Amino acid sequence: MQTTLISMQFIAFDPIDAQLQWSAMADAIVEGHRLPRAQVADSFVRRGADTLLTRSAWIEGLGCAVKAATVVPGNAARNMPTILGGMQLFDDTTGALSAVLDFTLVTKWKTATDSYVAARWLAPPTVEEVLIVGSGNVARSMVSAYHDLFPSAHIRIYSRNVANAQALVEASQPMFPDLNLSVVDDLANAVNRADVICTATMSTQPVVKGEWSRAGQHYDLIGAFRGDMREVDDTLVTGAKWFADSRETTLDHIGELNIPLEAGLIGRDHLVADYYDLAITPYVRGKDEITVCKNGGGAHLDLMVATAIVAAASERRDA
Repeated sequence: MQTTLISMQFIAFDPIDAQLQWSAMADAIVEGHRLPRAQVADSFVRRGADTLLTRSAWIEGLGCAVKAATVVPGNAARNMPTILGGMQLFDDTTGALSAVLDFTLVTKWKTATDSYVAARWLAPPTVEEVLIVGSGNVARSMVSAYHDLFPSAHIRIYSRNVANAQALVEASQPMFPDLNLSVVDDLANAVNRADVICTATMSTQPVVKGEWSRAGQHYDLIGAFRGDMREVDDTLVTGAKWFADSRETTLDHIGELNIPLEAGLIGRDHLVADYYDLAITPYVRGKDEITVCKNGGGAHLDLMVATAIVAAASERRDA
């Protein structure tokens, strides 16, 4: 029996990470949402506070992907990342394994670019101040992403661990000498001042209160990924225009939306649009509206970004 082999690539974090650009990854996500809507499936296996999350996606014309992540909060005490895993791409026609990518590489670019796209579509026309709530790896990526999207904005970091926030500032500033970046300790005031607020925490209880908000702001919510997790309270849920990268991976899966849904505070139509809608029909925000986008980070986004990373790696080899 003759077997047709497809060349399989392994894409490591270095050196390709330094070659990638936020705007190019954002364009890949936008273009991916102009293809047929992805088939997606998530599974969760839990052991106390630990989670094994497996996300799969198939996009006709692009291929399919499986990404498995372990979330182990106790790793922080072991001086290890709290999120680890692996990523595989499969050929759209044959189903053959075509690439294995470094999990950290794909996660970095997918997660931050997801919210980069939301801010590019939904943020107010003038952004002078950005607040990032959290000081982990996602917050580090968001500093870079927001600096690319809003190069003149002041970026502020809030964290319950002030030392971690200060370390993030000290690590970021040599990479971006023109960046105005600092730590804030008054969260309520910082939320009220900011034009764009990003939450990137592991909280199961609301960290940000809607009463701190003001008209015209945009929120990118990243951290909550389970049905028992949320970062903002009911006041912000009910008082803002809500969007998501995908209805399928957020409405019934993530506490940010499914908890107020189950409580009857909102209906399913409270989610105005997802990226498939926005890629076709841009949303025109009102001057005084508060927009919120929930970053659900489904595997279809991993597939779009990973495919773009493989293409960039191939271009680099051919150069």
